[in-house]
Amino acid sequence: MKRDNFGSSFGVLVAMAGSAVGLGNLWRFPYLVGTNGGAAFIIIYLVIVFLLALPIMYAEFVVGRRSQSNVFGAFKKLAPGSSWGIIGVLAIICCIMVLSFYGVVGGWTIDYMIKAVMFKFTSDTAALDGMFAQTVTSSWQPLLFMLVFVGLSGFILLAGVKDGIEKYSKILMPLLFLTVVIIAVRSVTLPGAGAGIDFLFKPDFSKVTANTFLDALGQAFFSLSVGFGIIFTYASYVKREENVVKMSVQTAMADTLFAIIAGVAIMPAVFAFGISPGQGPGLVFVTLPYVFAQIPLGSILAILFFFVLFVAAITSSISLMEVVVAYIIEEFKIGRKAAVVVTTMIVLVLGVFCSLSQGLLSDVKIFGNNIFDLFDKTTANILMPVGALLIVLFAGWRMKRSDFIDEVTSGGMHKLNPAYMAIMIYSIKYVAPLVIGIIMLRSFI
Repeated sequence: MKRDNFGSSFGVLVAMAGSAVGLGNLWRFPYLVGTNGGAAFIIIYLVIVFLLALPIMYAEFVVGRRSQSNVFGAFKKLAPGSSWGIIGVLAIICCIMVLSFYGVVGGWTIDYMIKAVMFKFTSDTAALDGMFAQTVTSSWQPLLFMLVFVGLSGFILLAGVKDGIEKYSKILMPLLFLTVVIIAVRSVTLPGAGAGIDFLFKPDFSKVTANTFLDALGQAFFSLSVGFGIIFTYASYVKREENVVKMSVQTAMADTLFAIIAGVAIMPAVFAFGISPGQGPGLVFVTLPYVFAQIPLGSILAILFFFVLFVAAITSSISLMEVVVAYIIEEFKIGRKAAVVVTTMIVLVLGVFCSLSQGLLSDVKIFGNNIFDLFDKTTANILMPVGALLIVLFAGWRMKRSDFIDEVTSGGMHKLNPAYMAIMIYSIKYVAPLVIGIIMLRSFI
């Protein structure tokens, strides 16, 4: 069966950026910046991205493109008869679990986009709290919108890599960046917005602690989608002549730039109204609708903002789903349409339980967590870091050094500074495994 491929370098970039840019960029990154020293955190974050997170991206990219296969089948090619295929198993399970609860949150973005169009937001915070509670706990609303969101993700994937993922990413990602810039421009012109800018960018090294470095590590690793198998799968569709290092660096820069612009779009508006910046859904689904209800042109901004949320969610969703679809197509030898349908149905079934765990099934607890939180914590604290750890161990210790260098340089077509190459390999072999271990230990503690 002939494999599909990306058609252009720009197509690869927007697809990779789409996988990295997600809902976390819109609320978690700005909050971490503000509470960890502003510009001081950004500097630390950038150093970690380029010295630690990027080498892990290189490792996934190299192994994925070298294999030209799905995340499970790759190891049958590169390490036949070994147990390294467990990496693929973990990645597939991780993607399915993340999609199950991420689809629910994606459904919330559609629900709120409709609410924004219908001018449902008011300056009554109690009413907004009640609206969000109703959205989350309803027995039918979250199910309906989760179905729509997951269905849309599947629809995009039906067209394949070039005509599906690449085509829609080329439209959605530029639109996403443009829209968040428009919101940022309006946000910084509000009276009192300067406090929000200070929150984000004023360096305060007194706030930098050991936890600051750990927060930056966690955000860098997980924001760049390492450990999911996404980069691995997308890389397998990338042509031989594409520059691995260049693509990875551009993805990291696009992800970081979007997160910073999102902070400029959100925090000045929050501070302009004297609201303490919260972390998580409360900021996005309660606080910001209140802000939009208070400002001129707020109704338009609300529509744009929840459209941004939806696009960020859908581009991440299709990248997660493609990991599973590619596995089913290649390992079970069935067509893309059937593979997409099977994947969509699995996600929808599990998504029902995640959705209802906030309402009808809220009393069902597993290890003290409802189903939604269980899936969230299991993937973030166990599956993703273990997956990232195993992939760097494979690239650093199992893969031949000559094969690794050959893939990074595309068979010598692209030159790479020998010093940086040495740093990259050292980081993959020694530093990355140590850092991932620290993140895992911190998560358990």
